[in-house]
Amino acid sequence: MRFASLLTLLAVTPALADDAPANPHARWESAIEKFEQADAKNPPEKGGVLFVGSSSIRLWKLDESFPKLGAANRGFGGSEIADSTHFADRIVTKHEPRVVVLYAGDNDVAKGKSPERVHGDFNAFVKTVHAELPETRIVYVAIKPSIKRWSLVGKMRRANALIAKECEKDDRLAFVDVDRPMLGDDGKPRAELFLADGLHLNEKGYALWTKLVRPHLSATE
Repeated sequence: MRFASLLTLLAVTPALADDAPANPHARWESAIEKFEQADAKNPPEKGGVLFVGSSSIRLWKLDESFPKLGAANRGFGGSEIADSTHFADRIVTKHEPRVVVLYAGDNDVAKGKSPERVHGDFNAFVKTVHAELPETRIVYVAIKPSIKRWSLVGKMRRANALIAKECEKDDRLAFVDVDRPMLGDDGKPRAELFLADGLHLNEKGYALWTKLVRPHLSATE
């Protein structure tokens, strides 16, 4: 009888492993380790420009867009703002960049985060970077309007508006509006700027972003 009671108790009691919250950032560990391995061989120059964020950063051919800049690319596809914050000490602050360009928030909204949460996550990223590098400028590239995620554009624009307002409060922050320049006369995303998936940029898309971001980086570019 006691054995049967014990079995019943085990059946209704969840395992401790199930109760423990999973690390939401763990899936990026291999990508971060690859960055660290690359850093060991050829670390970015301190006082440079570092791009970080999701796949729109990862796919950006920085050496072609900014050939004189020597910018470091630390984008990892599918990531959210909080991921860049979590790994900031390993992929951002240790390199002591003078400028950090961040593009993230796209995936955040797509996965259900509210504009207010995205805004809060942006503030956390800024706080984390400035705690170590108080003079570093942070350039935020607005969440882009895309064909694939057009149904979410209202929430994305709300997040952009909150972050843009935040950037107005601090000379070390800059907001780059890519929303309006990426729209056609019909008010919809310009198809010629995107790959076939309707989400990621093609060469024309990156040429536009390069033009918009360049003034915030260096007088030599």
